[in-house]
Amino acid sequence: MATQSTVPADRTTGPAGSAAPAVAAGPAGGGSGGKRQRRRGERGPLASFGLHLGLLAGAFVALFPPFWLLVTSFKPRSESFSLSLTADFSFDNYQYVINETAFLTWFGNSLLIVVVTTFLAVFISSTTGYALSRFRFPGMRSLMWTLLITQMFPMAVLIVPLYNLMSRYGLLNQPVGLIVTYLTIAVPFCAWMMKGFFDTIPVSIDESGRVDGLSPFGTYWRLVLPLAKPGIAVTAFYSFVTAWAEVAYATAFLTGEQNLTLAGGLQTFVNQHTQDWHHMTAAAVLIAVPAALVFGYAQRHLQAGLTAGATKS
Repeated sequence: MATQSTVPADRTTGPAGSAAPAVAAGPAGGGSGGKRQRRRGERGPLASFGLHLGLLAGAFVALFPPFWLLVTSFKPRSESFSLSLTADFSFDNYQYVINETAFLTWFGNSLLIVVVTTFLAVFISSTTGYALSRFRFPGMRSLMWTLLITQMFPMAVLIVPLYNLMSRYGLLNQPVGLIVTYLTIAVPFCAWMMKGFFDTIPVSIDESGRVDGLSPFGTYWRLVLPLAKPGIAVTAFYSFVTAWAEVAYATAFLTGEQNLTLAGGLQTFVNQHTQDWHHMTAAAVLIAVPAALVFGYAQRHLQAGLTAGATKS
Protein backbone atom coordinates (compact mmCIF):
# COMPACT_ATOMS: atom_id res chain seq x y z
CA MET A 1 0.00 0.00 0.00
CA ALA A 2 1.53 3.32 -1.09
CA THR A 3 2.31 5.84 1.60
CA GLN A 4 2.32 9.60 1.10
CA SER A 5 5.24 11.53 2.58
CA THR A 6 4.47 14.75 4.29
CA VAL A 7 6.58 17.90 4.73
CA PRO A 8 6.46 19.75 8.04
CA ALA A 9 4.50 22.96 8.05
CA ASP A 10 7.58 25.07 8.73
CA ARG A 11 9.61 23.60 5.90
CA THR A 12 9.40 24.07 2.16
CA THR A 13 10.82 22.06 -0.68
CA GLY A 14 13.77 23.44 -2.55
CA PRO A 15 14.55 23.01 -6.23
CA ALA A 16 16.10 19.57 -5.65
CA GLY A 17 13.32 18.39 -3.46
CA SER A 18 15.25 19.05 -0.28
CA ALA A 19 13.67 20.81 2.63
CA ALA A 20 14.55 24.52 3.16
CA PRO A 21 13.53 26.99 5.86
CA ALA A 22 10.43 28.96 5.09
CA VAL A 23 10.59 32.75 5.12
CA ALA A 24 8.04 34.35 7.38
CA ALA A 25 5.71 36.54 5.43
CA GLY A 26 5.12 40.08 6.62
CA PRO A 27 5.49 43.66 5.52
CA ALA A 28 9.01 45.07 5.25
CA GLY A 29 10.24 47.24 8.05
CA GLY A 30 8.47 45.38 10.83
CA GLY A 31 4.89 45.69 9.62
CA SER A 32 2.77 48.53 8.42
CA GLY A 33 1.95 49.60 11.92
CA GLY A 34 5.52 49.19 13.31
CA LYS A 35 7.99 51.98 14.03
CA ARG A 36 10.92 52.36 11.60
CA GLN A 37 14.27 51.52 13.12
CA ARG A 38 16.54 54.59 13.15
CA ARG A 39 20.05 54.07 11.87
CA ARG A 40 22.98 54.82 14.12
CA GLY A 41 23.87 58.51 13.98
CA GLU A 42 20.52 59.52 12.48
CA ARG A 43 18.82 62.44 14.23
CA GLY A 44 15.30 62.13 15.48
CA PRO A 45 12.56 64.66 14.70
CA LEU A 46 12.99 66.42 18.04
CA ALA A 47 16.77 66.69 17.60
CA SER A 48 16.36 68.06 14.07
CA PHE A 49 13.86 70.64 15.31
CA GLY A 50 16.24 71.73 18.08
CA LEU A 51 19.16 71.95 15.64
CA HIS A 52 17.28 74.11 13.16
CA LEU A 53 15.92 76.27 15.95
CA GLY A 54 19.46 76.83 17.24
CA LEU A 55 20.69 77.70 13.73
CA LEU A 56 17.87 80.22 13.27
CA ALA A 57 18.64 81.78 16.65
CA GLY A 58 22.34 82.03 15.80
CA ALA A 59 21.57 83.58 12.42
CA PHE A 60 19.29 86.13 14.07
CA VAL A 61 21.93 87.06 16.66
CA ALA A 62 24.55 87.48 13.91
CA LEU A 63 22.43 89.40 11.40
CA PHE A 64 20.25 91.63 13.58
CA PRO A 65 23.00 94.11 14.73
CA PRO A 66 24.20 95.01 11.19
CA PHE A 67 20.59 95.10 10.00
CA TRP A 68 19.58 97.53 12.75
CA LEU A 69 22.72 99.59 12.11
CA LEU A 70 21.64 99.93 8.48
CA VAL A 71 18.08 100.86 9.47
CA THR A 72 19.25 103.47 11.99
CA SER A 73 21.54 105.10 9.43
CA PHE A 74 18.46 106.27 7.50
CA LYS A 75 16.72 107.83 10.53
CA PRO A 76 16.97 111.42 11.77
CA ARG A 77 18.52 112.17 15.13
CA SER A 78 15.16 112.30 16.93
CA GLU A 79 14.36 108.76 15.76
CA SER A 80 17.76 107.17 16.49
CA PHE A 81 16.37 105.01 19.30
CA SER A 82 12.95 104.47 17.77
CA LEU A 83 11.79 100.92 17.03
CA SER A 84 10.17 102.01 13.79
CA LEU A 85 11.76 100.70 10.60
CA THR A 86 10.72 103.27 8.01
CA ALA A 87 9.79 106.45 9.89
CA ASP A 88 11.21 109.59 8.19
CA PHE A 89 13.39 107.55 5.82
CA SER A 90 16.06 109.76 4.19
CA PHE A 91 19.67 109.92 2.98
CA ASP A 92 20.49 113.09 4.92
CA ASN A 93 22.87 111.28 7.27
CA TYR A 94 24.98 110.00 4.38
CA GLN A 95 25.02 113.39 2.69
CA TYR A 96 26.18 115.03 5.92
CA VAL A 97 28.94 112.46 6.53
CA ILE A 98 30.33 112.73 3.01
CA ASN A 99 29.94 116.48 2.43
CA GLU A 100 30.15 118.09 5.89
CA THR A 101 32.90 116.06 7.55
CA ALA A 102 36.43 114.97 6.68
CA PHE A 103 35.21 111.47 5.86
CA LEU A 104 36.85 111.37 2.43
CA THR A 105 40.17 112.44 3.98
CA TRP A 106 39.85 109.69 6.58
CA PHE A 107 39.03 107.25 3.82
CA GLY A 108 42.13 108.24 1.85
CA ASN A 109 44.35 107.88 4.94
CA SER A 110 42.90 104.47 5.70
CA LEU A 111 43.22 103.30 2.11
CA LEU A 112 46.90 104.27 1.97
CA ILE A 113 47.69 102.53 5.25
CA VAL A 114 45.67 99.43 4.37
CA VAL A 115 47.17 98.94 0.90
CA VAL A 116 50.77 99.33 2.09
CA THR A 117 50.18 97.18 5.19
CA THR A 118 48.52 94.39 3.20
CA PHE A 119 51.24 94.32 0.54
CA LEU A 120 54.12 94.29 3.04
CA ALA A 121 52.40 91.80 5.36
CA VAL A 122 51.76 89.35 2.51
CA PHE A 123 55.32 89.61 1.22
CA ILE A 124 57.06 89.39 4.62
CA SER A 125 54.86 86.63 6.03
CA SER A 126 54.98 84.51 2.86
CA THR A 127 58.77 84.70 2.56
CA THR A 128 59.16 84.01 6.28
CA GLY A 129 56.74 81.09 6.13
CA TYR A 130 58.52 79.66 3.09
CA ALA A 131 61.91 79.89 4.80
CA LEU A 132 60.59 78.20 7.94
CA SER A 133 58.98 75.46 5.87
CA ARG A 134 61.86 74.65 3.52
CA PHE A 135 65.14 75.54 5.26
CA ARG A 136 66.93 74.67 8.48
CA PHE A 137 69.16 77.44 9.82
CA PRO A 138 70.62 78.60 13.15
CA GLY A 139 68.03 80.39 15.25
CA MET A 140 65.09 78.87 13.42
CA ARG A 141 63.46 77.52 16.57
CA SER A 142 64.02 80.83 18.37
CA LEU A 143 62.39 82.68 15.48
CA MET A 144 59.37 80.40 15.56
CA TRP A 145 59.01 80.87 19.32
CA THR A 146 59.30 84.64 18.88
CA LEU A 147 56.52 84.66 16.30
CA LEU A 148 54.35 82.63 18.64
CA ILE A 149 55.05 84.61 21.81
CA THR A 150 54.39 87.99 20.21
CA GLN A 151 50.76 86.94 19.69
CA MET A 152 50.26 86.41 23.41
CA PHE A 153 50.42 90.08 24.42
CA PRO A 154 47.16 92.08 24.41
CA MET A 155 47.17 95.18 22.25
CA ALA A 156 46.38 97.45 25.22
CA VAL A 157 49.59 96.38 26.98
CA LEU A 158 51.71 97.43 23.99
CA ILE A 159 50.23 100.90 23.45
CA VAL A 160 52.53 102.69 25.93
CA PRO A 161 55.87 101.17 24.82
CA LEU A 162 54.94 101.55 21.17
CA TYR A 163 53.90 105.16 21.77
CA ASN A 164 57.29 105.88 23.36
CA LEU A 165 59.08 104.32 20.38
CA MET A 166 56.98 106.29 17.90
CA SER A 167 57.65 109.50 19.79
CA ARG A 168 61.41 108.85 19.93
CA TYR A 169 61.68 108.24 16.18
CA GLY A 170 59.25 110.97 15.12
CA LEU A 171 56.58 108.62 13.77
CA LEU A 172 53.57 109.99 15.63
CA ASN A 173 50.87 111.37 13.33
CA GLN A 174 52.62 109.61 10.45
CA PRO A 175 51.11 106.82 8.33
CA VAL A 176 54.46 105.00 8.44
CA GLY A 177 54.25 104.61 12.20
CA LEU A 178 50.81 103.04 12.00
CA ILE A 179 51.89 100.75 9.15
CA VAL A 180 54.83 99.44 11.18
CA THR A 181 52.54 98.91 14.16
CA TYR A 182 50.02 96.93 12.12
CA LEU A 183 52.79 94.79 10.67
CA THR A 184 53.77 93.75 14.20
CA ILE A 185 50.22 92.40 14.57
CA ALA A 186 49.70 90.76 11.20
CA VAL A 187 53.10 89.28 10.32
CA PRO A 188 53.59 86.82 13.25
CA PHE A 189 50.18 85.19 12.81
CA CYS A 190 50.34 85.16 9.00
CA ALA A 191 53.90 83.77 8.97
CA TRP A 192 52.80 80.80 11.10
CA MET A 193 49.81 80.23 8.86
CA MET A 194 51.85 80.48 5.66
CA LYS A 195 54.39 78.00 7.03
CA GLY A 196 51.58 75.51 7.57
CA PHE A 197 50.31 76.07 4.06
CA PHE A 198 53.74 75.72 2.44
CA ASP A 199 54.17 72.43 4.31
CA THR A 200 51.30 71.01 2.22
CA ILE A 201 53.11 71.78 -1.07
CA PRO A 202 55.44 68.92 -2.13
CA VAL A 203 59.16 69.58 -1.78
CA SER A 204 59.66 67.88 -5.14
CA ILE A 205 58.44 71.07 -6.81
CA ASP A 206 61.32 72.98 -5.23
CA GLU A 207 63.76 70.29 -6.26
CA SER A 208 62.59 70.41 -9.87
CA GLY A 209 63.10 74.18 -9.85
CA ARG A 210 66.63 73.77 -8.53
CA VAL A 211 67.37 71.25 -11.28
CA ASP A 212 66.20 73.81 -13.84
CA GLY A 213 68.63 76.35 -12.40
CA LEU A 214 66.31 78.53 -10.34
CA SER A 215 67.57 80.22 -7.21
CA PRO A 216 65.74 79.64 -3.90
CA PHE A 217 63.90 82.94 -4.34
CA GLY A 218 63.15 82.13 -7.97
CA THR A 219 61.71 78.77 -6.92
CA TYR A 220 59.57 80.47 -4.31
CA TRP A 221 58.39 83.23 -6.63
CA ARG A 222 57.80 81.29 -9.85
CA LEU A 223 56.78 77.81 -8.69
CA VAL A 224 55.60 77.70 -5.08
CA LEU A 225 53.86 81.06 -4.64
CA PRO A 226 51.31 80.50 -7.46
CA LEU A 227 50.25 77.29 -5.69
CA ALA A 228 49.71 79.14 -2.42
CA LYS A 229 46.80 81.34 -3.54
CA PRO A 230 44.41 80.23 -0.76
CA GLY A 231 47.02 81.01 1.90
CA ILE A 232 47.84 84.33 0.24
CA ALA A 233 44.14 85.22 0.19
CA VAL A 234 43.76 84.54 3.92
CA THR A 235 46.93 86.48 4.71
CA ALA A 236 45.81 89.46 2.64
CA PHE A 237 42.33 89.41 4.15
CA TYR A 238 43.62 89.20 7.72
CA SER A 239 46.07 92.05 7.08
CA PHE A 240 43.32 94.12 5.48
CA VAL A 241 40.94 93.64 8.40
CA THR A 242 43.71 94.38 10.90
CA ALA A 243 44.49 97.73 9.32
CA TRP A 244 40.94 98.65 8.30
CA ALA A 245 39.04 97.98 11.52
CA GLU A 246 41.69 98.61 14.22
CA VAL A 247 40.81 101.41 16.65
CA ALA A 248 43.17 101.44 19.67
CA TYR A 249 46.44 102.18 17.84
CA ALA A 250 44.78 104.46 15.29
CA THR A 251 43.40 106.75 18.00
CA ALA A 252 46.56 106.63 20.16
CA PHE A 253 49.16 107.36 17.47
CA LEU A 254 47.20 109.76 15.22
CA THR A 255 45.72 113.10 16.28
CA GLY A 256 44.21 115.96 14.32
CA GLU A 257 41.21 115.64 12.05
CA GLN A 258 43.27 115.56 8.86
CA ASN A 259 45.47 112.73 10.11
CA LEU A 260 42.77 110.36 11.35
CA THR A 261 41.81 107.08 9.76
CA LEU A 262 38.23 105.89 9.45
CA ALA A 263 38.36 104.12 12.81
CA GLY A 264 39.56 107.27 14.53
CA GLY A 265 37.17 109.52 12.64
CA LEU A 266 34.24 107.37 13.65
CA GLN A 267 34.81 108.30 17.28
CA THR A 268 34.35 112.00 16.56
CA PHE A 269 30.62 111.50 16.14
CA VAL A 270 30.08 110.16 19.68
CA ASN A 271 32.19 111.56 22.51
CA GLN A 272 31.77 113.49 25.74
CA HIS A 273 30.54 116.58 23.89
CA THR A 274 28.37 115.17 21.06
CA GLN A 275 26.23 112.08 20.53
CA ASP A 276 25.42 111.98 16.84
CA TRP A 277 24.40 108.34 16.64
CA HIS A 278 22.56 108.83 13.35
CA HIS A 279 25.70 110.19 11.67
CA MET A 280 27.91 107.54 13.22
CA THR A 281 25.72 104.69 11.95
CA ALA A 282 25.82 106.14 8.43
CA ALA A 283 29.61 106.39 8.59
CA ALA A 284 29.82 102.84 9.96
CA VAL A 285 27.82 101.52 7.01
CA LEU A 286 30.12 103.30 4.57
CA ILE A 287 33.13 101.83 6.34
CA ALA A 288 31.68 98.31 6.25
CA VAL A 289 31.03 98.31 2.49
CA PRO A 290 34.72 97.97 1.37
CA ALA A 291 35.31 95.22 3.95
CA ALA A 292 32.28 93.33 2.66
CA LEU A 293 33.50 93.64 -0.93
CA VAL A 294 36.96 92.36 -0.03
CA PHE A 295 35.47 89.47 1.92
CA GLY A 296 33.18 88.57 -0.98
CA TYR A 297 36.15 88.48 -3.35
CA ALA A 298 38.41 86.44 -1.07
CA GLN A 299 35.87 84.11 0.57
CA ARG A 300 36.31 81.28 -1.95
CA HIS A 301 39.92 80.89 -0.81
CA LEU A 302 39.42 81.52 2.91
CA GLN A 303 38.26 78.04 3.94
CA ALA A 304 41.06 76.20 2.13
CA GLY A 305 43.73 78.57 3.38
CA LEU A 306 42.59 78.57 6.98
CA THR A 307 42.23 74.78 7.04
CA ALA A 308 45.70 74.19 5.60
CA GLY A 309 47.31 76.63 7.99
CA ALA A 310 45.49 75.21 11.00
CA THR A 311 46.17 71.56 10.33
CA LYS A 312 49.85 71.85 9.41
CA SER A 313 51.17 74.58 11.72
